Amino acid sequence: MAAVDLLKPTEPRDQKFSIHVATWNVASAAPPLDLNDLLQLNNQNLNVDIYIIGLQEMNCGIRSLLYDTAFEDPWSSFFMDVLSPLSFIKVSCVRMQGLLLLVFAKHQHLPFIQILSTKSTPTGLFGYWGNKGGVNICLKLYGYYVSIINCHLPPHLANNDQRLEHFDRILEMQNFEEHDIPNILDHDLIFWFGDMNFRIEDFGLHFVRESIKNQCYGELWEKDQLSIAKKRDPLLREFQEGPLLFPPTYKFDRNSSNYDTSEKKRKPAWTDRILWRLKRQPQASLHTPSQPAPHFSLSLRSYISHMMYCISDHKPVTCTFDLEMKPLVSAPLITLIPEGLWTMENDMVISYSLAPDFLYSPWDWIGLYKVGLRHINDYMTYVWVGDNQVSSSDGLNQVPAPS
Repeated sequence: MAAVDLLKPTEPRDQKFSIHVATWNVASAAPPLDLNDLLQLNNQNLNVDIYIIGLQEMNCGIRSLLYDTAFEDPWSSFFMDVLSPLSFIKVSCVRMQGLLLLVFAKHQHLPFIQILSTKSTPTGLFGYWGNKGGVNICLKLYGYYVSIINCHLPPHLANNDQRLEHFDRILEMQNFEEHDIPNILDHDLIFWFGDMNFRIEDFGLHFVRESIKNQCYGELWEKDQLSIAKKRDPLLREFQEGPLLFPPTYKFDRNSSNYDTSEKKRKPAWTDRILWRLKRQPQASLHTPSQPAPHFSLSLRSYISHMMYCISDHKPVTCTFDLEMKPLVSAPLITLIPEGLWTMENDMVISYSLAPDFLYSPWDWIGLYKVGLRHINDYMTYVWVGDNQVSSSDGLNQVPAPS
């Protein structure tokens, strides 16, 4: 019988994660009383690992922005109130005026998530105003690069070319050279969603509404501006989308599920979309055969709208994905070494080790948290690593414990 080397690291096994993505133009409204349907909390067949939530048109009046800068905005607080008891922690967020992007993860995944960058790209008023544009969170998930973009593109049927220009501009601005991060098109996965404002061409209001009433969406899909653009633009074609099997999500009378009855009578459209893109694999040649890529695949489980919510003139849209991958890292990025009992009377140190591929930053810090933290800024105290390191040897680093 062969001996087993217990010290030899085992090959990481394939893991399967559930990712739930939500986008909603909330039209300056406060959160509703119940978000269970949006977050699919009543779905017994769903065990979500990561929530990605993008909002557009949050209340961005001066008073609201000042309050949200000093305190947590109402939407973030509401999501944390709902998700924290379920062992989710808000690992990152970025806001630009009315745009908000949030990422929540189950606590067991935190040692394998590294937030690399957050970025805002305004495209309103010639690129100087953030009422339109995109916000991005770039992270590493079990060693894979993942970029997440929440956007709000220009409105109105006639502005399709402008929407596509803003789409390209947001993509071009996602450069991470100062962080030594690959180009966004070399990231393993991109999620791109938001109020993209693409409309339905040619057909009149009556035809569109009758098609929706009869659930005959086929002809409407053919005139959807985003679907048309994907056929013409090779880069845009690389972004995938699920089938639009739900009614157009804009524009509704507030507090109802009736399409616009105002004088403007906006034509319904699928303005709220969720796209994704997997990294292109290099083509093999006779002289340079391609290496087998690590196992990394994304499959769509559902793509739906949530018609029950009536606080906005938009209906929210969600996607649920199954992500299967072979982790590139099987050990935590940072390992803290227990130092025994801490007391107020003694000067204590924190000992830790870093994974070989950990992307070090001069802004790294270690925080002390209570059990039951809601987000990464929920610390009691913290210490800067770079300024306070007292020793480093044999892969072990030490800093004074925060007081």
